[in-house]
Amino acid sequence: MTKAKILVSDELAEDGLKILQSHPALDVTYKPGMKAPELIAAIPDYEGLVIRSATTVTKEVIDAAKKLKVVGRAGIGVDNVDVAAATARGIIVMNTPSGNATTTAEHALALMISMARKIPQATALMKAGKWDKKKFMGTELTSKTLGVVGLGNIGKILADRARGLKMVVVAYDPFLTDDVAQKIGVEKVELPELYKRADFISVHTPLTDQTKGLVGKAAFEQMKKGVRIINAARGGIVDEAALLEALESGKVGGAALDVFVEEPPAANHPLIMHEKVICTPHLGASTDEAQVKVAIEIAEQFGEYFQNGQIRNSVNVPALSADLLKQLQPYFELGEKLGSLVGQLHQATIEEIDCRFEGEIAEYDVKPIATAIIRGVLAPALDLSVNYVNAPSIARDRGIKLVTSKSSESEDFTNLVTVTVRSAGKSLSVSGTILGKAAPRITKFDDYYLEASLKGNILVLRNYDRPGVVGALGTTLGKNQVNIARMQLGLKPGGTEAVSFINIDSPAPQAVLDEISKLPNMISARQVKL
Repeated sequence: MTKAKILVSDELAEDGLKILQSHPALDVTYKPGMKAPELIAAIPDYEGLVIRSATTVTKEVIDAAKKLKVVGRAGIGVDNVDVAAATARGIIVMNTPSGNATTTAEHALALMISMARKIPQATALMKAGKWDKKKFMGTELTSKTLGVVGLGNIGKILADRARGLKMVVVAYDPFLTDDVAQKIGVEKVELPELYKRADFISVHTPLTDQTKGLVGKAAFEQMKKGVRIINAARGGIVDEAALLEALESGKVGGAALDVFVEEPPAANHPLIMHEKVICTPHLGASTDEAQVKVAIEIAEQFGEYFQNGQIRNSVNVPALSADLLKQLQPYFELGEKLGSLVGQLHQATIEEIDCRFEGEIAEYDVKPIATAIIRGVLAPALDLSVNYVNAPSIARDRGIKLVTSKSSESEDFTNLVTVTVRSAGKSLSVSGTILGKAAPRITKFDDYYLEASLKGNILVLRNYDRPGVVGALGTTLGKNQVNIARMQLGLKPGGTEAVSFINIDSPAPQAVLDEISKLPNMISARQVKL
């Protein structure tokens, strides 16, 4: 049997490396510390690439990878992989979503305790030969309120540990239902309420377009004076300039940072130098136990794939035979985009995701497509650790009901996929199909009929169906240098309102959305990225 050539370009725990090197189906090259040009030059010879956080798999790497079948990330985040480019090339991207959750949560807890008692500052002073007890007056954690932003695996573990310290835990998660929050023992609140009440705030979301700068100037203004901030998730979720300003003004009493926008940060970074900030060099997953777990997990996944084709923990491809995967691939993309659309637009905690399949597609096992839909709904707010294996369980863990139905008949299309999300008193439904061989299109948005592209940056507008709306919109976008690539209008029979899907070349600034919202006859203006 010809062995698959595997490149390991980052340091990997010895236990995992041994599994890779001893596997009969794999021929492994271990070369950690490769620079981008070196990786691009080497990658054409390899079918598999194993990385951690140091290697960045760019589109240039993907384009150079003539034989590459799998990229495996020993860890949760795949933000250092161009997943879209890999998917377009049919390259599987795997991660290890459960290996370092406990370690990262424990590190966030350690940062919180160290910050509360000023342990790093006191240690540094003592090492300098000084003894000054009065300078390091701390604060107790007991009875204080911890606000957890993002209650995924890591957030849940931190909440559990904090409750053990007799802290009150409030949490914000866009997909957390009241019932599940009660079972976990936390109080579910919206972000403004969390900011208002919390003594400590720890963020545990991915870095996405929606979460970039989430904890910024407007958020700090809502917080109580002296609040303490912990970020062991991703740099950029907390706006560094706004945090520095809040520290200087006294609004924020302290910060504990494991991550930064640029890593490594400059040695004279103002936050690192600030006396109220403690920091570590991205150590959230840096324990012997976690590194061994993720190394073994990714090694086993590679062995399973290259020996018998089994796909586990893929963030972009469901586990199917190669032939069926090729046949259904357009519907995975359609389903995920429809799910992402409703996930970004529905403005309430989702309690149910309903997936309906009509036409010839109903003859197949639609569970993988339903999983793609669920992943699409969850991923914008959670991240790509939501994959084709764990999406349904993540939804259920948050109390979301999952419904799937199908019919062999479809009135208007050969195949039709409909996604409906529901919450108390609210629902949002979208339908779509595949045009040609692989072009996903939306065909219905709630009760509005239209045919729109599901790609890139899209303005989704609701307005009263009256003269002058399109002209005013075009003028507003034009003067703000926002170029329209495609525009589709949708109406419903006998209705007085309309919906517009406008594909634009680049994201519209929030100020432009605010301006559009104020136009005459405009009901709402939202922006999504697909």
